[in-house]
Amino acid sequence: MRTVLNVIWLVFAGIWLALGYALAGIVCCILIITIPFGIASFRIAAYALWPFGRTVVRDPQAGVFSLIGNIIWCVVAGIWLAIGHVLTSIPLFLSVIGIPLAVANLKLVPVSLLPLGARIVDNDQGRVMGT
Repeated sequence: MRTVLNVIWLVFAGIWLALGYALAGIVCCILIITIPFGIASFRIAAYALWPFGRTVVRDPQAGVFSLIGNIIWCVVAGIWLAIGHVLTSIPLFLSVIGIPLAVANLKLVPVSLLPLGARIVDNDQGRVMGT
């Protein structure tokens, strides 16, 4: 079932969202100081392509630099990516088959706002880690 949902997701939302994250990653990699944002953006782009069967867990080892970076990210790119998720979920909610896709889309909003200090793992690993 995960594969079917991932394929439907890829066609209706995944490609567009992943392109948004990839664009944000390319822009962030222009300056040396923003390369960590670019890497986080590329990681989330891969997650946005194939989200079912994976989850996001917060790294308890993330420190103050992760917090500061997340604040900067949220202002510069995160809010726009989160708006993209919300706008993409609206038409998905309008169809019966799109409701699980819309819910998955909204589950990507927190990681689009605060990507640093988050790890994307398989669902099995997420249960072991406590989420």
